[in-house]
Amino acid sequence: MISVVVWGTGNMGRLAVRSVEAHPALRLTGVIVHDPAKVGRDAGDLAGLGRDLGVAATADAEAVLASRPQAVVYAASGDVRPDDALADVLRAVRAGAVVVTPALYALYDQRGAPPEMRAEVLDAVAEGGGSLFASGVDPGWGNDVLPLLVSGLGGTIDVVRCQEIFDYSTYDQPDSVRYLVGMGQPMDYEPPMLAATVPTMVWGGQVRLMARALGAELDEIRETVDRRPLDATITTESMGEFEKGTQGAVRFEVQGIVAGEPRIVVEHVTRIHPSCAPDWPMPPDGDGAHRVVIEGVPRIEVTVEATDEHGNRAAGGNATAAGRLVNAIDWLVDAEPGLYDALDVPVRPAVGKLGRTAP
Repeated sequence: MISVVVWGTGNMGRLAVRSVEAHPALRLTGVIVHDPAKVGRDAGDLAGLGRDLGVAATADAEAVLASRPQAVVYAASGDVRPDDALADVLRAVRAGAVVVTPALYALYDQRGAPPEMRAEVLDAVAEGGGSLFASGVDPGWGNDVLPLLVSGLGGTIDVVRCQEIFDYSTYDQPDSVRYLVGMGQPMDYEPPMLAATVPTMVWGGQVRLMARALGAELDEIRETVDRRPLDATITTESMGEFEKGTQGAVRFEVQGIVAGEPRIVVEHVTRIHPSCAPDWPMPPDGDGAHRVVIEGVPRIEVTVEATDEHGNRAAGGNATAAGRLVNAIDWLVDAEPGLYDALDVPVRPAVGKLGRTAP
């Protein structure tokens, strides 16, 4: 059994705990938290499993890493603390652990990452013998391995488009929804996530990764952003009221330009209520979906709807992102120490999971 630590128990971390518990080759040996109120609580409680796992959460990361776990799922946020997240990850790699994380966007396309950042990681690998695999946003497979797999079914390809289409009223991160993305804010408010260059910072690595896999040379990466106000005040179950005239929907694209045309596109369409921007793409049903569209001959469209936590699609997306990372651990443990990306790490059948009781 491979010993695994989960670092962070928020939206991604609690789902990572469940995924580790469900994996027949992995054993949860530690949970690291930042919130003092979570210290001492059992991992099963924090993950909402309804049963104890016999692993108490701790804030002492040094002590946990000193126990030399074979793997660490780093699920703490990197959105507003990228330097701290990188420092945490490097500590774990130097301790000899295989680290999987969604937090380090710049390393999604590790070959195109900033040279100084890449050098830091490779130095940590050489020093401690650990490894790093970064993937997971939106979720990672939706913007890399799935579109590339589907592209191999076609004849001619004009555009590869990856879409996330979601109703954010079900998303359990009120601060991110209201202030990072700007839902419910005046239309002259400038959401940090939509500021120039930020979408490319987060999703550009996935565009570059797909271009590399497809053998396409990018001229540049462009961004487009569109925002719509609410036509009426609405009230959500989890986040309260959003006033008429405030931002109710956002649509943006990160476009990989090939020979002057947008050929590889990561698109987000997010709303706080389905009544806003009804002319924009909608999910087939429910509160969200991930979609890959290959424009060409033939035209191919694949829509994935994942649910978790009582039918929640946002939780379902997070669960599949966590699953992609956790299910890569045993492959990474057997591989040479190094820095890996989604093109390096295969998606494999869920050996040993069929018929297992859900955690």
